[in-house]
Amino acid sequence: MIPNILSIAGSDPSGGAGIQADIKAISATGGYAMAVLAALTAQNTQGVQGVHAVPPDFVAAQIAALRADIRIDAVKIGMLGSAEVIAAVAGALEGLAAPVVLDPVMVAKSGDRLLEARAVAALRALLPRATVITPNLPEAADLLGRPEATDTAAMEAQARALLDLGPGAVMLKGGHLPASDCADLLADRQGLHWLSGPRIQTTRTHGTGCTLSSALATFLGHGLPLPEAARRAKLYIAGAIAAAGALEVGQGHGPTHHFHARAPVEPDRP
Repeated sequence: MIPNILSIAGSDPSGGAGIQADIKAISATGGYAMAVLAALTAQNTQGVQGVHAVPPDFVAAQIAALRADIRIDAVKIGMLGSAEVIAAVAGALEGLAAPVVLDPVMVAKSGDRLLEARAVAALRALLPRATVITPNLPEAADLLGRPEATDTAAMEAQARALLDLGPGAVMLKGGHLPASDCADLLADRQGLHWLSGPRIQTTRTHGTGCTLSSALATFLGHGLPLPEAARRAKLYIAGAIAAAGALEVGQGHGPTHHFHARAPVEPDRP
């Protein structure tokens, strides 16, 4: 069975992050992608030039329309932008039994803020609805009101603190650590599980968080248990980053190669 995966997030017209990246990652990992737009952005690989919020009631209406017609096997939540949209999404998902992956998108790769500072408390209140949350280290610090973790011991402490806020599990991404590898930490009620991986030296990392969380939601939608789904999602994003050099997109932080596992289509030669 091909699982139906719903992404609720913002749009990135450059295609590297947001809804566009989610659709690609879901499709590449064997899901059928559906998309509810929570915000529009004007952005490229160099930064965010503007954000236009979708009215909260229309965000809820999009979700209601899907729930009335289509089986939803997993949900990925990304950029929501405001406290009002967060509340609308929480209400619209009430009673849905599918696993939920919450990627707390707060600041873009360029440093531009994508979640209003006043909305952080509302996002914390949404955490208990999540099967797993996937913050990076700056996002974890923002959620906890603490300094950013700078070593693995601090990562473990912050992962436990995030778990205390109510999500089923935490996949804390360690890419910001100054280490030779790129290890992520999965924390659940059974304990802590380190997921090791290579550190790939590249600037083509636009949308990595969106891509990872969408792949994770898809693997959960396939019915995989969380540790295995997280392991596969990490392998997928590592491959997408490693193959990103095949793309020629933009002059800043380029996107990952979502369809890296597919053979390239060669053009017909005259």
